[in-house]
Amino acid sequence: MGTPMVKNLVKAGFEVMVYNRNQQKAKTLQETINISIADSPADLVTAADLIITMLSDDVAVKEVFQGKKGVLSVTTAKKLIAIDMSTVSPETTLSLAAACKEKGISYLDAPVSGSVKPAEEAQLIIMVGGEEEAYQKVKPVFDTLGKFSVYLGENGKANVAKLAINLFLGITVQGLAEAVVFAEKNGLPAATLLPLINAGAVGSGMTKMKTENIVNKDFRAAFALKLLAKDIKLAVANGLNTPVGLSLSGTLNAAVQDGLGEDDMIAVLKYISEN
Repeated sequence: MGTPMVKNLVKAGFEVMVYNRNQQKAKTLQETINISIADSPADLVTAADLIITMLSDDVAVKEVFQGKKGVLSVTTAKKLIAIDMSTVSPETTLSLAAACKEKGISYLDAPVSGSVKPAEEAQLIIMVGGEEEAYQKVKPVFDTLGKFSVYLGENGKANVAKLAINLFLGITVQGLAEAVVFAEKNGLPAATLLPLINAGAVGSGMTKMKTENIVNKDFRAAFALKLLAKDIKLAVANGLNTPVGLSLSGTLNAAVQDGLGEDDMIAVLKYISEN
């Protein structure tokens, strides 16, 4: 996700410095676009007016901000805005926002709805929580990265919205997988069923997007199953206790344990069909 976002920022004329925990990835990216490379998150504080993080989980985000050479390890006299576009828990956001405030840094939680292709096409939907003044200042950046952004209020609200959306996403994916498994067990191929689903009221952008993957049994990750499982685990930790949500959580966790975590989320179909 971060790579196409960086490319879009550079294309729009922003001067970009990149820090990647895997420095080789940063160097490879530098060979294709005009960016500079930071040796640590701390280096970004003095070099930038705006810091954007796009990481896999809460632990990674906390490390970038609170690690030995993290963003918060140095002091800056200038007004700095930090934007975390990762999918993390509201608790992590509130903790980091408070820590940033002590350093004079404005912190926005700005998770996105969309995967790699929408990121490449600057079609992400961006949800934002934090100070509205900071949001307005960086809105041109959001306009570069997505088709629209929406301000939702105080820190943590955007995280709640993202977890709710991914809950619905997970339910949709598991429901689609179960429908396909049921049909195939009764002699109706996925290639026959899916066009019917897509043409009717239950069809959606997600069912259409995953049709080719299901028919071709192509489970290369656009959005890894382990990441969806992580997001639903965060939702459970924040009060999700509904029947379908808890069932989804159990299924995804079991699929990860079954070795499918690196596959696309629609690989939940493999788990369901084999168990």
